[in-house]
Amino acid sequence: MNIRRKQIYTTILLITLPLLVLVIALFVGRYPKPIWMNPALLGSDEIAQRLVLNLRLPRTITAMLLGMSLAAAGGVMQMLFRNPLVEPGFLGVSQGAGFGASLCIVFLTTNPLAIEGVATLFAVLGLAFSYFFARKMRYGGWLLRLVLAGIAVSAFFSAGLGILKYLADPNSQLQQIVFWLLGGLYSITWKSLLYILPVVIVGIIIIYLMRWRLNLLALEDETAFSLGVSVGRERTLLLAASVAVTAVVISVAGIVAWIGLIIPHIARRITGANAANFIPVSISLGAIFGILCDSLARTLMPGEIPLGIITSLLGAAIFIFLMVKPNLKVKA
Repeated sequence: MNIRRKQIYTTILLITLPLLVLVIALFVGRYPKPIWMNPALLGSDEIAQRLVLNLRLPRTITAMLLGMSLAAAGGVMQMLFRNPLVEPGFLGVSQGAGFGASLCIVFLTTNPLAIEGVATLFAVLGLAFSYFFARKMRYGGWLLRLVLAGIAVSAFFSAGLGILKYLADPNSQLQQIVFWLLGGLYSITWKSLLYILPVVIVGIIIIYLMRWRLNLLALEDETAFSLGVSVGRERTLLLAASVAVTAVVISVAGIVAWIGLIIPHIARRITGANAANFIPVSISLGAIFGILCDSLARTLMPGEIPLGIITSLLGAAIFIFLMVKPNLKVKA
């Protein structure tokens, strides 16, 4: 009974903490003065109402979904590939999205929804190419081939991105490409949020419900199969869910690094290596981290700091701290 009650309390805490941080973040900004807005203004200031409801609310929810998605995908991939340094975009997803967005900016249009759509398409193509080339390789096991194929595909997309930067108009297109690649939620609207919401919800649900299987899928294929696991089907489903949520959030936010790498590490320090425990904690911590980073990006300076810079700076600092303190553990 005590264990059951503890699980209920833990679940409530994991859900309420991100929501509490989200509500607080709605009143953090530079209007009407830096850092904080009095919530009472919503009842009397029309500008404050529009700012919170039309700009900050969809943006903050997107930041929460971004953190949840990258953290969950990072935890899944680190387990499946048995590598703690794997992050969600390493199968050509991030580089594919960057190439697609740049291609759209240079040759098609600068419309945000169009950029998001093309970036999503090429992110998915990055995974498809990685999977295709891995099937053709004859070296090593399946996971190793997939990693090697992902590295090769990422290199191709990076080269293509370099060509597009060279061809872009330096006075307009190149600036937009660079700023997109640095990451940011400055252009988020309710349309952008609704664009990613269905995919993120479905993907997170799949990851959450199958988190129990990750412990088995992290074993050698023969061992997992002997325990009754359909290794190929279940691994493919989890990878597809992880890549899907990564692709859509990258398409609207640009390249945002470190969340999918560092948050699962923190979660494992709190709960241990059992995926059934650390995946929910990763999702919750990722949501909080995404909101905090975005709030810092739009608040610290009069001009917005690219989100990717904030996440990289904080992520690298936290990573160094965790490596220096290897025995730091918190019991759940």
